[in-house]
Amino acid sequence: MLKGFLRCLTNEQPITSNKIQPTIIPRTEHSISRDDIDPNALKVLYRLHASGYAAYLVGGCVRDLLLKRQPKDFDIATNARPEDVRKLFKNCRLIGKRFRLAHILFGRDIIEVATFRTHHEKAHEHHGKMHQGMIVRDNVYGNIEDDAYRRDFTINALYYNIADFSVVDYIGGMQDIQAKLLRIIGEPLQRFHEDPVRLLRAARFIGKLHLNVTSETEKPLTQLSYLLQNVSSARLFQEVLKLFHEGEITATFAVLQKYHLFEQLFPQTAACLAQPETATLLEAALHSTDQRIQEGKTISPAFLFAVFLWRPIQHILLIQTENLPPYIALEKAMQIVLKSQVKQLAIPRTLLTSIREICLLQYHFNRRQGSRPYRSVEHPRFRAAYDLLLLRAKAGEPIAELAEWWTQFYAGDSVQREKLLRDVSKLSRTKKYRPKKLKKNNTNKS
Repeated sequence: MLKGFLRCLTNEQPITSNKIQPTIIPRTEHSISRDDIDPNALKVLYRLHASGYAAYLVGGCVRDLLLKRQPKDFDIATNARPEDVRKLFKNCRLIGKRFRLAHILFGRDIIEVATFRTHHEKAHEHHGKMHQGMIVRDNVYGNIEDDAYRRDFTINALYYNIADFSVVDYIGGMQDIQAKLLRIIGEPLQRFHEDPVRLLRAARFIGKLHLNVTSETEKPLTQLSYLLQNVSSARLFQEVLKLFHEGEITATFAVLQKYHLFEQLFPQTAACLAQPETATLLEAALHSTDQRIQEGKTISPAFLFAVFLWRPIQHILLIQTENLPPYIALEKAMQIVLKSQVKQLAIPRTLLTSIREICLLQYHFNRRQGSRPYRSVEHPRFRAAYDLLLLRAKAGEPIAELAEWWTQFYAGDSVQREKLLRDVSKLSRTKKYRPKKLKKNNTNKS
């Protein structure tokens, strides 16, 4: 009675039973095994279920498990409200304004728990606020059916039920997964206007999962890239990090270009793509990133940002920094490019510092005398800067000899390094010495 009275005061809607019968795929007919689920996620699911609440894995983790991929995150949906979840878990904290979420903390591992929410029409009617067609707050609770229909794509609207280990499908997500097909839920134009980030999510799924896309979903993708201008630069930065970290970035980059989304994220880089050197540099960097992810290695966002912005920096060097010393010119060019880039993506200061250091090391690589090479090798950003140097050489910049010298210096022992320094010192002295030509004696012989 008290809970019902409080919900009336706060204009919250009670969680009601479903109206539409879903397709239930029993455990014997799908491939999801609890052995592949994060043990901490299972703990949360079991406790919610034991406490009388519905508890489901939902979204990308269910999709990835069905596609035989290892999920990065395990998200949970329930009919328990955030405050109820907090009562069940001492290691819980509540976050969010637009979406009120419960985070269950297991050391560095976070299991996200969301209460079923209703679809956008009800959210707008009760709590959701709209700005230029976008939902800016969506905190109205619903049932599992409502929750399924408010999700973005059918492949992300599948629920793994811990009660009987079945998969619950309200809108044909299982069929689309089997067909490797991306389909948006609801009216495409409206759904993309509600949240333009869905444009980037669509591109990411198409590239990452090698999906085909329905014509109804694809048509707005070709028309609505400008909507990203309405999204905060902080949120766009987070989406770009997902693009960098989730693999298949080479394929995703092609999709971003196809739908004119890349130019909304990196307009200065997009303007340079007509140059073959720029395209070669980016393709090599993206291919290398995909390889590192496949090998389970970490990647450096600072390195990728430096690669993406290197050609725009070179362009500024050519047209706006004449008559400046090379180091000062490079610093000025970086300042201009980065100041413009942060208007699209809210790159944190610490990351901006790393990007600058990677780019400035390209200048220091030309200084190969005395102790400078040793200081460069010991720099925290040396490896990323060295990788950029190699990519620049591969892309056709006339620095093949420089890249090879640094490869030998980096791999060499102390004796080999000293020899390399002596050799480059001799070469430098030879270039500096220019003997004067003898003037011809024009006096006539007597």
